[in-house]
Amino acid sequence: MIATLLAVAAEETESHGNVMLETAVFPIIAAVAFIALALVALSYRNVANRHPHKSAAYAEKHAKDLQPTEHGH
Repeated sequence: MIATLLAVAAEETESHGNVMLETAVFPIIAAVAFIALALVALSYRNVANRHPHKSAAYAEKHAKDLQPTEHGH
C-alpha cells in the first residue's frame, strides 16, 4: 500500500518539471522589495546637513544638553 502511494506520488512529481523555476519569482520579488527599501533608507542620509542654519540654531539652543556628562563609567 505504501509502495503504491510512493509510486503515485513520484509519478505526479515528474510531470511538474523544475519546481525551482516555478518558485523563482518569490526571491526576485523579495530582492526587489529590499532594494527599494534600501533606496528609501539611503535617501534619508545626510538630511541634517541639507539645512545647516537649522542645525546650527539647534546646536546653540541645546548646547548644554549635548555636552557629555560624567556618569562614573
